[in-house]
Amino acid sequence: MSHSTVPRSSAEASTPVKTPVASADATGAQKERGSGKLSLRHRFRRDRVLILMTLPAIVLVLVFNYLPILGNVVAFQDYDPYISDNGIVSILNSPFVGLENFQRIFEDSAFWNAVENTLVLFFVQLVLFFPIPILLALLINSVVRPRVRALAQAVLYLPHFFSWVLVIAVFQQMFGGAGMLSQLLRQNGYDGINIMTNPDTFPFLLTAQSVWKDAGWGIIVFLAALASVPQDHYEAAAMDGAGRWRRMWHVTLPALRPVIALLLVLRVGDALTVGFEQILLQRDGVGPDAGEVLDTFVWWNGVRNQDFGYAAAAGLIKGVVSIGLVLAANKVAHLMGEQGVYKK
Repeated sequence: MSHSTVPRSSAEASTPVKTPVASADATGAQKERGSGKLSLRHRFRRDRVLILMTLPAIVLVLVFNYLPILGNVVAFQDYDPYISDNGIVSILNSPFVGLENFQRIFEDSAFWNAVENTLVLFFVQLVLFFPIPILLALLINSVVRPRVRALAQAVLYLPHFFSWVLVIAVFQQMFGGAGMLSQLLRQNGYDGINIMTNPDTFPFLLTAQSVWKDAGWGIIVFLAALASVPQDHYEAAAMDGAGRWRRMWHVTLPALRPVIALLLVLRVGDALTVGFEQILLQRDGVGPDAGEVLDTFVWWNGVRNQDFGYAAAAGLIKGVVSIGLVLAANKVAHLMGEQGVYKK
């Protein structure tokens, strides 16, 4: 039987014969792309350059943030750092006391006084300090002239670079017993006042210092969020007859809501950390009854009194409670429809 010599058409000849040469790896990747999901191996191959770039930062975080967590074992010991020059040897040779340090803490009235001062200061700063960067960002964003906007942002941002020693010195010159305010009152026949040593106004004094120093830093985050709002949203709202206040209420604030929710969750998680250096510099001026917070309590007992196990137990309680506050605040953010720190 002779084979046919009729040539195949050009289309037929140019069409390659499909053979199953595609590897199982490529087929699996195509299926996963079609389903919208990539396996961990494919994501690692895709992002391997970015992962290598982040390795130094990951190592630093592990060494300086997570590795020291192992030192929390000191909270369950009568730790003596003078047993050896090697800290690890001192930990291994220090006797365990179980929950004795925690029992002492819960029976210590000074600890509960520090907790009360910390919570009072947190709520005062949450109400009086947290909204101010949002309001200032909205105000700066409404300025039409770029030069005026840049000047206002620079003036508000500059105090962030001042040390707390300088900030407190400035407030001392203004509101201290011999400050400008007291001198002005005396010149007009009134008694001078010393706000810097008044325990009743101490939380408001700390909040005012934080506002002056760090409000400009918070403005940056909200201005970046405002810059991402599409201008056509404002134009559409203006065409519908919305004025400036309605545009801010219905366009600007909804755009800022995810950022506000995220920063609020982080602020709640940081509730028990209210400014160690700032308060430590002014603690003696108002006394420990008004100026003692958890961070200064840990420092005073651990560094000054050399009671390391007791201070470590207080710090461990603070850390556990802070984690619980973050999880609770993030859950509230999810219930409100926001992402928070992490997704569900």
